[in-house]
Amino acid sequence: MTTVTTVDHVVIRFAGDSGDGMQLTGDRFTHDTAAAGNDFSTLPNFPAEIRAPQGTVAGVSSFQLHFADFDIRTPGDRPDVLVAMNPAALKANLGDLPRGGLIIADTADFTPRNLAKVGYASDPLTDGSLADYQVHALDLSGQATAAVASLGLGRKDAARTKNMYALGLLDWLYHRPVEGTIAFLEKKFAAVPQVRDANIAALKAGYAFGETTEVFANRYKVAPAPAPAGTYRQVSGNRALAYGLMAGAAKAGLQLFLGAYPITPASDVLHHLAAAKDAGVLTFQAEDEIAAVGAALGASFAGQLGVTATSGPGLALKMETIGLAVMLELPLVICDIQRAGPATGMPTKTEQADLTQALFGRHGEAPLPVIAAQSPGDCFAAAYEAVKIAIDYRTPVILLSDGYLANGAEPWPVPDLAALPPIDPAFATGPNRPDGGFWPYLRDDKLARAWAVPGTPGLEHRIGGIEKADGTGAVSYDPANHEFMVNLRKQKVDNIQAVVPPVEVDDPSGRARVLVLGWGSTYGPISAAARRVRTAGRRVATAHLRHLNPLPANLGEVLRAYDRVIVPEMNLGQLAMVLRSTYLVDVQSYSRVRGLPISLSELAADLVALIDEEDAE
Repeated sequence: MTTVTTVDHVVIRFAGDSGDGMQLTGDRFTHDTAAAGNDFSTLPNFPAEIRAPQGTVAGVSSFQLHFADFDIRTPGDRPDVLVAMNPAALKANLGDLPRGGLIIADTADFTPRNLAKVGYASDPLTDGSLADYQVHALDLSGQATAAVASLGLGRKDAARTKNMYALGLLDWLYHRPVEGTIAFLEKKFAAVPQVRDANIAALKAGYAFGETTEVFANRYKVAPAPAPAGTYRQVSGNRALAYGLMAGAAKAGLQLFLGAYPITPASDVLHHLAAAKDAGVLTFQAEDEIAAVGAALGASFAGQLGVTATSGPGLALKMETIGLAVMLELPLVICDIQRAGPATGMPTKTEQADLTQALFGRHGEAPLPVIAAQSPGDCFAAAYEAVKIAIDYRTPVILLSDGYLANGAEPWPVPDLAALPPIDPAFATGPNRPDGGFWPYLRDDKLARAWAVPGTPGLEHRIGGIEKADGTGAVSYDPANHEFMVNLRKQKVDNIQAVVPPVEVDDPSGRARVLVLGWGSTYGPISAAARRVRTAGRRVATAHLRHLNPLPANLGEVLRAYDRVIVPEMNLGQLAMVLRSTYLVDVQSYSRVRGLPISLSELAADLVALIDEEDAE
């Protein structure tokens, strides 16, 4: 008899070959989990190759999902359950599974050849080496093939339904509803009824196997998580970012133009916006990164909202044109979805190593605002804010996300668009000089210049990359004018600090001596680690930065209020370096560059040791 056990959270990792459908399986289990009302966070992890070497550790694709009956912040450090579709998946992921963890393995691929390919001298499912784990060795492929036998598929195609069979089994094991996945399959494969019916049959068969077998002694329930009333959707960071850009353009009454060249992990921004052409979005897949940003800047000159999306290598190529946007003082949003580098690096892995490139990567003095999203859902708000700043201050803005946020997902409360802050492009409509003339570089109280749409009678003006004369915009090589314009452009960006909210410190005790300060996607690990540290009886304060240039006005005061400031980053300490030089505070870097989010467990343990050391002094 199967016992039903209630647990407060679970971390599941699906792993197999790149062609085994693990990303789809994980995504569908996430949808089923969202329907059950749990809070969740996901971490897709896959090779960079389009078709990675089959049956090898390098070719393993995985999808990790953390779901709970409370507010969670990360996809979890280690899985409680590992679904391994072949020996390579087991080999690649077993080290992350704690002793006592549950393994569900598809025995069909545990052949001598596949075992030898990954260095197993014997079958770990039968040789006793997994005695410390709960192992369920099941012929998932064979059972899936049998379940669809009546539909006339060849054996190879029938075996491809094994991921849906595994999904059905896991849905049963954790009380997930399957109706949503059935509706998804009906829609996705509507044009291929045989494939549609086979996948649905395999899904139902996996669920039925769990219901009728006596293999599993326990079945688990995770109660819904409490959440404020509202409409929620499962959203990835790239999708939320695309929605934020669309909302900003709509609020400003502008057409959104995206100029982009496909690059991992930013390509989905292009995909999502290309699918929104019925909403007035115009996308252009350029021949290269330079053409993409040039087209976006041209769109801004024409009175549209110019946007480009890329990753670190593409950002480097775009820098001259971004400098031109600084010189022209036109709105432009540059979305940098960071990945591990340098060069090609690890294209599908996450990193935060583009910060100094975003802040200082241009030639000449070319300051611009830099902001960073902190979670997949927050990519919407960060993108909207980037649009507003770009338009209000007539400046390019770099928006930093990363591969973890881009591909990860979480529940997202759909915002009330009417409640979003207004955005007014305030186009120039006529002369701005007492003599009836028009000067393009006359400024408002924000130091933002006039935005004149080409073709507007009487507003003809010069543009280009050569230094402008103050006010008139005429070409100027005058030394004093150049210095004046350089300082004026800097002052305009510095003025944005007036709309940057002050840093808010989370210090429940009010007596913490250690502050942990983060930016971007370190928000999840930092806040989850702080929760664990406080549960262990230690005092720790946390704060997080959205605005990286200009920095919040009260940041220096906050930093000096603590005995020790720790900055966790997925780089070699770039923000820590900036803070030390800006505020002359002994900020300490906590650096991890593994292509993975910072481990909350590791961070929590290190913070406990550091706090104990600080308290002992």
